[in-house]
Amino acid sequence: MVMRRGTLYDMSQTEPREQQQPRERRPRSEIPPERRAAALAQVRTLGDPVLRESARPVETFDSELAALSRRMIAVMRDAPGIGLAATQLGVVKRMIVYEVDDDPVALVNPRIVGASDDTEVLDEGCLSLPGVTVPVERPTLVRVRARDLRGRRLEYDAEDLEARVIQHEIDHLDGVLILERTSREERGRVLRELRERQTAAVPSGSGL
Repeated sequence: MVMRRGTLYDMSQTEPREQQQPRERRPRSEIPPERRAAALAQVRTLGDPVLRESARPVETFDSELAALSRRMIAVMRDAPGIGLAATQLGVVKRMIVYEVDDDPVALVNPRIVGASDDTEVLDEGCLSLPGVTVPVERPTLVRVRARDLRGRRLEYDAEDLEARVIQHEIDHLDGVLILERTSREERGRVLRELRERQTAAVPSGSGL
């Protein structure tokens, strides 16, 4: 088992390879603050019960599903992030989008059907846990089986960053957050930080 420690972009920065929507991406620094705020306002965060739900398989491949994928890609890009699961927008459907290069990908009913023995530990962030990063160990290569937006079967190998993003987003579909993928010590640290932030955000003397 190979383990390395590194740093990863937030999952917190995508349409299927055959349904790409060409669009020049703005660098993070060029995304207007109001657009970023509007995108983040749509993302469910820790404490929202939908993040603990198991998403339901998609059975109908129609214009409504395509519209959802477009919305997810827009939110992901404006947030900005490199991956997003439907449950993060409160939609309990098994669909994810991601973008690790310039071509966004949408996967419907994705599953990991194989994984390498080699693993890597990297710090992961998440749009649903703003400002939080924790070390997570994951396989460096996975075989993915899914459907595209038309219901056609897809199966391919993903490695490195692409493999990690796919695993992270599928975890969301199963109601699993990165807090469950890290050590007890890291989870405790994050929860303490989040409680301190919440306490600091409450004005003194305010009533309940």
